[in-house]
Amino acid sequence: MLLLAGLPTLTLLFQKGTKMSEAQLALLIAENTALKAAAAAKSTIRFKVSEKHALSVYGLGRFPVTLYAGQWDKLIAALPALQAFMAAHKGEFSTKD
Repeated sequence: MLLLAGLPTLTLLFQKGTKMSEAQLALLIAENTALKAAAAAKSTIRFKVSEKHALSVYGLGRFPVTLYAGQWDKLIAALPALQAFMAAHKGEFSTKD
């Protein structure tokens, strides 16, 4: 869980049988906003040159997709075939957004 510097955690703020003050609610809203911003930053696609000088694509899943330049060239050249294959097998794929 992302914690903002100097802010108490949810368990400290929200204990059974206690009422939340306006200040505590404001802290929770701030923490929630920060968590949403961090999640949005993770979901954007970004690129990086890896330590082994390959191209890594982040933001597609839990782990980056890393290929060397020649491999990316082959994949890009095969894009029409990949799109045709995906269209032909559309009902067989699972989706994860």
